Amino acid sequence: MEPSWESSVTDSINAIYLLFSAYLVFVMQLGFAMLCAGSVRAKNAMNIMLTNVVDAVVGSLSYFLFGFAFAFGEGPNKNPFIGTSHFALKDIPTSSYDYSFFLYQWAFAIAVAGITSGSIAERTQFSAYLIFSFFLSGFVYPIAAHWVWSSSGWLSPSSGSLLFGSGAIDFAGSGVVHLVGGVAGLWGSIIEGPRVGRFDAFVVLGTFLLWFGWFGFNPGSFNKILVPYPNTTDQGNWTAVGRTAVTTTLAGSTAGIVTLFGRRLLVGHWDALDVCNGVLGGFVAITSGCSVVEPWAAIVCGFFAACVLIGLNILALKLKVDDPLEAAQLHGGCGAWGLIFTGLFAKEEFVIQTYDSGRIGVTRSYGLLLGGGWGLIGAQVVELLVLLGWVSVTMGPLFYLLHWLRILRISTDEEVAGLDISSHGGYAYNAHEEESGPRFYGEYMRMQNNS
Repeated sequence: MEPSWESSVTDSINAIYLLFSAYLVFVMQLGFAMLCAGSVRAKNAMNIMLTNVVDAVVGSLSYFLFGFAFAFGEGPNKNPFIGTSHFALKDIPTSSYDYSFFLYQWAFAIAVAGITSGSIAERTQFSAYLIFSFFLSGFVYPIAAHWVWSSSGWLSPSSGSLLFGSGAIDFAGSGVVHLVGGVAGLWGSIIEGPRVGRFDAFVVLGTFLLWFGWFGFNPGSFNKILVPYPNTTDQGNWTAVGRTAVTTTLAGSTAGIVTLFGRRLLVGHWDALDVCNGVLGGFVAITSGCSVVEPWAAIVCGFFAACVLIGLNILALKLKVDDPLEAAQLHGGCGAWGLIFTGLFAKEEFVIQTYDSGRIGVTRSYGLLLGGGWGLIGAQVVELLVLLGWVSVTMGPLFYLLHWLRILRISTDEEVAGLDISSHGGYAYNAHEEESGPRFYGEYMRMQNNS
């Protein structure tokens, strides 16, 4: 039977919406690149920009070959722990997934690797980037995505057997994306150790690009915009998409202003880097519950996200964990808080709209502080602990193996000279006066021969 023109138009608009969201999420790679370049020393700018490109190209191949299948391959042998079909996009499109959906999910996968890259910036061998980026995008992250986002995943709120009668709500990935990337980065920075000896330009530009991209990351996770809710004439996914954009903005803005004033009280001056990281921390935290909470709750989310970020940064300093972009604290810590926040403040009406298209007569677990019981918060805690354990038992040993093989960290001479000159033949731009060392590759080689 031929589809009606109405359904064809609806499908076309939904596909355009998802593709546009994918493009917005991909723009976040440019934001990551700017943020990274502005957070490392000038002598490593070319290297960190190149690693962001590598995250995209290596992640594209690994996610195409294996990652999408592990995350969303359901087939006749589907199970709650790992996907088993659609390797190299075999049999795509299907009634459930098409190429637009793959592209959107791919943009998420390469974002995870970008988070981890920031944690180990300025001291990592290029070959190590290639290995961990391929493994993280093609295996570690997709398994976590399957558990929470696949309809057969054991943590999924869309599965036939809901954990604690609820399932874990991680709408756009505070846990699946940010906690996974942050914990992987934490293991990398711990095993590598601190750098031997920052640069603020680009950081604000990178933050605004990431803010722009987050409007694809969070609202885009609805996948479809033309889904009307029953018994209403003016509400559907389009209203939930708008609300999600508002909660995202409020959480990030609140976290930014709280971080600005909090750090002012602690260190005695206003810092652009602090407020930018605060904004991003708020975005990370709200990503889990952005579609299921009221705007006022997003402000609460942002306030405590800032507190988590400030506290973890103080702790990292005391423990001498060197993370140039604060990625472990920002993405890991604020992502963990986002999962807990959702379990406390999710509104039942919005949960039903998000996961049941607003169907009448459906009941769902919702936030503990709103009277929803312990089911949802229990599932959120389980997701947090399981993701922490999964990334630790996969990425921790991988980083340690690379360290043992002596292909993880660069030498002290290379680090002092800078990765741009020692590995890439020259600087991205002229080095600052305060940065000593060779300015050209020939000078670096002469220094090596004389040492």
